[in-house]
Amino acid sequence: MHFTRAEAKKWALQQIRDLYMCPLTPTTRERVFDEDGIRENIEAYIAMGLNGLVVGGFLAECWNVKLSDWFRYHQVVAEAARGRIDLWTIILDPSVQQALEKMAFVEKLGFSGAEVINPVVQLRTDDEIYDFFKYLTDHSNLAICLYRTPVSGKVLGFDLMQRLADIDTIVAVKQGNFSRAETLKLRRLLRNDFIVSDPSEYFYLDDLRHGGQVVWGELSYILYGKKRHLMREYIDLARAGQWEAAYAKWQALAPVRNLYEDLFVWEIARTATYASALAWMKAWYGVIGLRTGPMLPPVRDLDPGKTEWLAGQLRDLGVA
Repeated sequence: MHFTRAEAKKWALQQIRDLYMCPLTPTTRERVFDEDGIRENIEAYIAMGLNGLVVGGFLAECWNVKLSDWFRYHQVVAEAARGRIDLWTIILDPSVQQALEKMAFVEKLGFSGAEVINPVVQLRTDDEIYDFFKYLTDHSNLAICLYRTPVSGKVLGFDLMQRLADIDTIVAVKQGNFSRAETLKLRRLLRNDFIVSDPSEYFYLDDLRHGGQVVWGELSYILYGKKRHLMREYIDLARAGQWEAAYAKWQALAPVRNLYEDLFVWEIARTATYASALAWMKAWYGVIGLRTGPMLPPVRDLDPGKTEWLAGQLRDLGVA
């Protein structure tokens, strides 16, 4: 590890910045993970200048694979990255023992941390959820990012968040409850060395003014294709204090951002799942030249007519 348990929050404040994206996973015609495609895409992500990858969760379709495939996927990612980019996994298991087995595996591969959802079954009270994370962190040295989301069935409350934020190796939260007011309230309530990320690029320029430092656990920067330079430019301008120039770059992304949010963000908000929205994103990947492939069953692929429509939209927007 790059930090001791006591140093985890300090390390995170220095390390976790700007673009920690959740990539999609390419698949073969046989509808299994495409290892060559994973490696090729990781080279592309490094060339894009991503700060970190958060892999193995809903966006990667790793909720829908055999356990052996989950382990192999992470091994391929680590081999392809070769220490050139910060790596985090995502843990979706209600069993703390299964979660720890996965975390021990990726720690040996060189991963820094894990984004962990609270148990989606059985453990429902604040004390039960706290005890889950306390046991988890007592038995792993990985840094932990909480996943605060209605997808889990229970959104972590403010009192519970304060308790969890005091655990040494819990360093951040992905505030996935689609409430800007809650994001800002959590930043007021929680300790100053704890990262609260609003996983929406729409808010990131504002975040740079108001205590945010990372777009965590989504994939906008990847999807923006030939327009993604605008995001890097507005980040750099904001950090230089040139807010009006930064806003102009941010605003120039609006047409692309609106399409991404309509097809992906609002679909997740409507359904509280990722499944149907991912087919759009896989089609988008293919249009911008990344390795892609069909959805893993039983999730349906996007209709060919919709794929053709999306390709036209992305060409018209200058993304592809």
